[in-house]
Amino acid sequence: MSLAKRFVKDTAIYGIAAVLPKLINVLLVRLHTGILPPKAYSVNTQFYIYATYFNVLLTLGMETAFFRFFTKYNDNSKVAQTAFTTILVNSLFFLSLFLIFSDAISHFLEIDTNYFQILISILILDTLVVIPYAYLRVTHQPYKFAFYRLFNITIYALLNVVFLWWIPKLIIAGRFSTKFTTLFNEHPKVIYIFVANLVASFLTFLLFLPVLIRFKIGIDKALLKKMLSYGIPIMIAGLAYATNENLDKLLIGRLLDKETMGVYAAVYKIGVLMSLYVTAFRLGAEPYFFSQHKAENAKEQYAHILLWFTILGAVFMVGIMTFLDVIAHLLIGQAVYLKALNIVPIILTAYLIFGIYNNLSVWYKLTDRTRYAMILSIIGAVITIIFNIVMIPKIGYIASAWATLAAYGSMSLLSYYLGRKYYKVPYEMFKIIFYVGSSALTGFVIFKYFYHNYPVKIVILILYILMILILEKQKIKQVLKH
Repeated sequence: MSLAKRFVKDTAIYGIAAVLPKLINVLLVRLHTGILPPKAYSVNTQFYIYATYFNVLLTLGMETAFFRFFTKYNDNSKVAQTAFTTILVNSLFFLSLFLIFSDAISHFLEIDTNYFQILISILILDTLVVIPYAYLRVTHQPYKFAFYRLFNITIYALLNVVFLWWIPKLIIAGRFSTKFTTLFNEHPKVIYIFVANLVASFLTFLLFLPVLIRFKIGIDKALLKKMLSYGIPIMIAGLAYATNENLDKLLIGRLLDKETMGVYAAVYKIGVLMSLYVTAFRLGAEPYFFSQHKAENAKEQYAHILLWFTILGAVFMVGIMTFLDVIAHLLIGQAVYLKALNIVPIILTAYLIFGIYNNLSVWYKLTDRTRYAMILSIIGAVITIIFNIVMIPKIGYIASAWATLAAYGSMSLLSYYLGRKYYKVPYEMFKIIFYVGSSALTGFVIFKYFYHNYPVKIVILILYILMILILEKQKIKQVLKH
């Protein structure tokens, strides 16, 4: 199988493994918003925001460092051993801190202590399988990777349905004893979402045990120093990324109110549909970028990949905007949440640009200049923080959507210009900018002027696709030949 075909195949499988779980999470929004009022939904949002931050701290950037050194270092077993042991030790360290200072930390974060204890358990279980997941990717075992991911989300989704729909339905029908009904109803419904996650993480951890026992415990100090030097900037970049993704919701809750936070967070999930595309592409592309960096035409391949990523992303965005009313009804439903739909075109554009940034990042990953990932992400985080704090009180929650777009746009531009200095790739930037701009403008026009006019919307979508087919006729022929 050619490398190009393997890239497409692996990307498709990794895409299913990455997109399907996130898509199911998005589909669960309808169940959650149907059960939880906006204020309670904000509790769910807050829980997973903190999970994101702590997950970055616990992994220490070791996942990306593992990819880099596994393909670079002669002794692959030492790379795997060092990476896994480092994460294990770090997880135990944080676990001890969390257990000792549980009340103080939960009070500081303004989260219920019981929720925080569940959060800790989920974090530790999920962190310990990070390197095993990465090992499956780097050794080209996409089917196993997909199975583990899909197993986890299936358990989580089924338990959500059981806890939030099936049991309440049977309680109403009088199928359970009074004691069970009282016990079940005395807890806020949002806790059952967290319990479902905990059970899914635990069962996935058990499923991974045959893989986990293959990892020996031990650290090569010289190698660890190199991996941390590579990984810590990635970790800091991850914290900054978490800020770009999540701080807006926390600030809306503090500067406005929890109900608005819940509404914004729910509708934001529609915009996350673009991130599913970005994630699927990244999971397949990242190992490919590292494995191909020595090829004679590597830079040309990277340029082609970014162009096609942008083209497909642009079509995807126009498609989402064309059917936004249907998507919003299916995913959210409750009218109280739909007043924030005006953020969707902005968030979709922001995520498409972030996907471009991910592709551009090949220059600092392949030249071991990961400190720039940290610097660029911090710049994005600073823009996010300042823009939100200044503008939320003035224009409301939509400021957060614009802040996300401004942050990712700035990061992409800076990354492109720095990349030209350290690892120049012949990207077709005029086309890339054109496709991003045209898709954003087309999506805005559809939303603003033709939201309920399906004949016009579909014609616009078809015309947009035809335009791409005409403009990229020669490239499409070349791709089909291979």
